[in-house]
Amino acid sequence: MTNSAEGSFNLPLARSAVDRDYLSRSRPELFDELWANPNTRVLTMLDGGVLLHENNGSASAELKLLPVEAVPSAKLRVYLGVSTQNSAFEPSGTPIVLAVLSKNAAALIEPESSNWHQLRKTGAGLSDRDAGLFAQALALANWHNNHEYCSRCGTPTVVEQGGWVRRCFKDDVESYPRTDPAVIVAVIDDQDRILLGSQGVWEENRWSILAGFVEPGESLDAAVTREMFEESGLKVTQPKYLASQSWPFPYSLMLGFIAKAEGEQHLKADGVEIEKLRWFSRQELKAEALELLLPNRISIARSIIEQWYGEELVSKSEVG
Repeated sequence: MTNSAEGSFNLPLARSAVDRDYLSRSRPELFDELWANPNTRVLTMLDGGVLLHENNGSASAELKLLPVEAVPSAKLRVYLGVSTQNSAFEPSGTPIVLAVLSKNAAALIEPESSNWHQLRKTGAGLSDRDAGLFAQALALANWHNNHEYCSRCGTPTVVEQGGWVRRCFKDDVESYPRTDPAVIVAVIDDQDRILLGSQGVWEENRWSILAGFVEPGESLDAAVTREMFEESGLKVTQPKYLASQSWPFPYSLMLGFIAKAEGEQHLKADGVEIEKLRWFSRQELKAEALELLLPNRISIARSIIEQWYGEELVSKSEVG
């Protein structure tokens, strides 16, 4: 499946400037070699948050990578690869390791909790290297956190292959990091309006396009058709792939589509995931944008909405 439309999208979490160097993961002395290399840098993480460099007392848009001697202990280490882009602080070719920290270990490095920044708030402003690193690291940290025990027998698993495998020695079973595919769809009607939905757990007036996970044995096109009918009651046709990006919450891949809802059809929110549904014309979206809470700028949902609209929108959450 080609991604011919991706050039017209701003997809913050589809960027990367890291060679994942997968062949090195099998080396038994990998971390000894990395720790002996003075060029190795460590991306520290606490509860999904990372550190940023400061610029005149404020956080900058650069990840703060630390030398190995500054990170004496970690709950988990994962070899992320070698950078392929220069930054203000590290040259291209820098080996980078993720270190997931305990609260005590993190407090020795940075005791102020507000200085551990989350991807949802910082991801859009990061460089290609740093956005890709953060998304990769967060997805891996979330996967490890959810797979500490063997799914067959419950035995604690051991981390291998540079952090890319967990092994149960009792069953001799290897588990690999997973990615959950999900479709996210701009449904357009005969009047060229876009369908937005609101979940019951969201804040008042928060809207987005509809999404859902791909089920086992299901094609992406079939998932688009099924999910849109389940969540909105609409029968959609002509699903067209647009673009994709990582969504490490916890470890998903969002696959963007556009589809048509033809003829007169009755909207019916499923009442479980979606509470409200509404068609928006471009004129209505423009007139109400400052009262609406649109998806975060790091999300593919925001990119798809703006691609349909034709230009950037400013929503309520972005005005002070």
